[in-house]
Amino acid sequence: MSETVENVPATATGPVRRSRDVPMLVDRARAGDPRAVARLITLVESGDEVLPQVAAALAPYAGHAQVVGLTGSPGVGKSTTTNELVRALRARGHRVGVLAIDPSSPFTGGAILGDRVRMQDHATDPGVYIRSMSSRGHLGGLSAATPQAVRVLEGAGCDVVLVETVGVGQAEVEVASLADTTLVLLAPGMGDAIQAVKAGILEIADVFVVNKADRDGADATVRDIQGMIALGERGPGEWRPQVVRSIAARGEGIDDIAAAIDKHRDWLERHGELRRRREARAAAEVEAIALGVLRDRIGSLRDGTELSTLAAKVAEGAIDPYAAAGELLTQLGS
Repeated sequence: MSETVENVPATATGPVRRSRDVPMLVDRARAGDPRAVARLITLVESGDEVLPQVAAALAPYAGHAQVVGLTGSPGVGKSTTTNELVRALRARGHRVGVLAIDPSSPFTGGAILGDRVRMQDHATDPGVYIRSMSSRGHLGGLSAATPQAVRVLEGAGCDVVLVETVGVGQAEVEVASLADTTLVLLAPGMGDAIQAVKAGILEIADVFVVNKADRDGADATVRDIQGMIALGERGPGEWRPQVVRSIAARGEGIDDIAAAIDKHRDWLERHGELRRRREARAAAEVEAIALGVLRDRIGSLRDGTELSTLAAKVAEGAIDPYAAAGELLTQLGS
């Protein structure tokens, strides 16, 4: 199911490149056709009008894949770690999907989708699907289309979906709302002990991975993270984040990362947290879709006179902005 499909005969894939035949695309994606998977994700990314049909067709297959998020600052080795995790998961016989989110330019909107370059080891493996996606200016380290792209990969039969964020800062924590298990990668020399106790990205980790652990300062980084974890208040039975060392460039520590993910998955299932997280994820998806519809409707109002009339009244003091917003919402609901 690799995205690199140059060697797939045309008769095996058929005319899917520009197809909008949703049932056919879903059937072929379920059969492992990478071009059908690619086409479905393209429809998702472009916000095509058939997107509701895509979502409806994929709904019966939702919730079967384990979703693992990988995040951290630029340069900590997220792509290399993802590549090695794919190798470990394939050794277990899992079908694996990877969504690698790359930043897009705020000036041109373009993006260099370079994460996939680091994962060429799996380019010919039919049990792996790798897709690079541009963030398209979306904040939080992901793309707005990522949740639906995860559903496509679930529908295509992936047992595990790895979501690698862009290089993120301390406030970009959206991946935690999407993943069952979130890995936060750090590396020695990326910050001092103060960084370890700041609010934000370090609070979302289910597993901390101190990568490049052969560098000076690795022991200090591990101690800082363990100290931060010790300061947290946890009730009986609550999850205590694991701290794992790795040297992903040499494939070292990857089995320990996989074991930590397994341990967290077991805890999620025993405590009912897996269902809670997935329901929260679904709620966030529904909310995002509803807000998108509202934004479209507000945009259509800008083309008419209603919003302009209300804005003029606010500007001249005839009405306050909260009252104007209330009238606008009333018009949207009518």
